[in-house]
Amino acid sequence: MTHDTGSQPAASSGDADASEDDAAYLHRVADRLEHSYDLDWEHRVHGEPFELYGRLQIEHQKQFLHPSITYADHGSQEHLFIRRASSVERAALDRLVELGHTLAEEWIKPDETHYSTEFTFVLIAPEITDAVRTFVDGFRDRTLLKLGFHGHYEVNLLVVAPERQTVVASTNAEVEAVFAPWDTPEPETGWIDRVVRRLRS
Repeated sequence: MTHDTGSQPAASSGDADASEDDAAYLHRVADRLEHSYDLDWEHRVHGEPFELYGRLQIEHQKQFLHPSITYADHGSQEHLFIRRASSVERAALDRLVELGHTLAEEWIKPDETHYSTEFTFVLIAPEITDAVRTFVDGFRDRTLLKLGFHGHYEVNLLVVAPERQTVVASTNAEVEAVFAPWDTPEPETGWIDRVVRRLRS
């Protein structure tokens, strides 16, 4: 998925101004996420620093005849890793995908109660090159656990250039709307509904 308003970035008065703009953008994103995700600032995992980390947990429960009798309990969750970058290249994206698979091995307990886990990596950059746009737009990486009997996990990628008002997301990165406030200036809930549906599908 890709979206570009076609607008050009405003003239910058320097790196300091750009950094302040990016920080303000990141806090605006956090405001949109905080009602649904547990957020943690300045998060580090396997030596990789992320300015913002979010975790969304969803529990699924089916009832039989009476609410006190349940079956098929299982859970889904999304891990969201966000950081700024001076530029984005294919190698950096490949490294994040590899990190996603490493975390899946370490964080997921593969059993009948696990339904789905998503690892979504977001890079905030000054611009998105054509090569990066093409790679991310066509990217999809889903792994079945024990042929699907223990659910699945998925690695998602998203790259956004706020000053250019453009974003590109992999096929199942449903949080794309959160990172495009120029499209939806006021917080809306449609994106979280899509995330929940994705984690349940």
